[in-house]
Amino acid sequence: MPTLHLTAEEEAMLGGRDGGGVALAMRVIVGQARISDAPRLVEITSAHVDSCLYHGQVSLDFAHRLVDLGARVRVPTTLNVGSTDLVHPGLVRDPELAAAGRELMAAYVDLGCTQTFTCAPYQLPNRPGLGEHIAWAESNAIVFANSVLGARTDRYGDFLDVCAAITGRAPYAGLQTTEARRGTVVFDCRPLGDFLRSELVYPLLGHHIGSVVGAGIPVLVGIPEDVTEDDLKALGAAAASAGGVALFHAVGVTPEAPREFAGLPVREVELDTLQRVRRDLSTTGELDAVSVGTPHASYAECVRLAQLLKDGPPLKVPFYLSTNRHTRERLLGAELEILENAGVTVVVDTCTYVTAILSPDWKNVMTNSGKWAHYAPGNINVNAVLGSLAECVASARAGQVVFE
Repeated sequence: MPTLHLTAEEEAMLGGRDGGGVALAMRVIVGQARISDAPRLVEITSAHVDSCLYHGQVSLDFAHRLVDLGARVRVPTTLNVGSTDLVHPGLVRDPELAAAGRELMAAYVDLGCTQTFTCAPYQLPNRPGLGEHIAWAESNAIVFANSVLGARTDRYGDFLDVCAAITGRAPYAGLQTTEARRGTVVFDCRPLGDFLRSELVYPLLGHHIGSVVGAGIPVLVGIPEDVTEDDLKALGAAAASAGGVALFHAVGVTPEAPREFAGLPVREVELDTLQRVRRDLSTTGELDAVSVGTPHASYAECVRLAQLLKDGPPLKVPFYLSTNRHTRERLLGAELEILENAGVTVVVDTCTYVTAILSPDWKNVMTNSGKWAHYAPGNINVNAVLGSLAECVASARAGQVVFE
């Protein structure tokens, strides 16, 4: 087991020079560093905190303890979704959950975090660049930062994330290191042919890959060079949900993708495999509601939804769009008016599969997200239906599942 070496600055933080809050946070970071056999800590440039999502009294106790001890984050720190929509407080059906969620979200703001409340911090300005060491929680944010941006973050769960933000340090272990970022298995996607031009391929491909590799690092061959960030977002989110993928390499697309991968096992991805994945993630028949935007819908996705809804018959079922405050502010005007006039409920600060927004009487809900389709059945007891954004709109208008 390697010896953990701390700098004089880190020893001072651990010893209480900067107050009890920093000392507590440093004890957590040092403990994790020893568990992960890190030889040292690494300075980070930003953090993204998932601990602001309420999971019980312990969530509040830890946050309030840090506040009481005078802790403040020392690097730019964004916040993941909470358990309520602070902009539209009437959306959450459980008043006790909403109140606890609001209290927890406020506590993290008191620690100096920015009120972003989004699972997609990479959609915000000033995102990290290639090679930057960061400490991000939230599985889809981790995989996007590592894969698409080329920043470096390991998987950081509740409490560890905010402790990294308070100390500005993370263990130099896991995906913070170069050695751990090498691919482990190749997926040849070229047999998918023209289907690679479909938006639906990316959540399906991500779910398949995650199911196969677990926490491995897939190398994808054949992804078009003009693939969008929204497509890569969908792929990474589904892979992180179905498995534990925190980094993927798309050859010719992502910044750290290898040019040579001789010696790695190769798996071909066939169309019938992804068709089976879609069947596994979907039910058919009557439709109770539609929920899109998990991870949070980007500005481009919101504009596209507005275009799809601008003309045509009315929606027959409730339609929810989850996005972040920053994107909603950009939408203020024509696009937001189109969405709301069409009957779309815009949700911010949270997501429909983690809090009590959808009616408990609804059983069949359609989504364009592989992540939502994976988690919602267990979290909110619904049957998920996975489709493209256009299929979601067509189905909402028909009142039943429509596959194009």
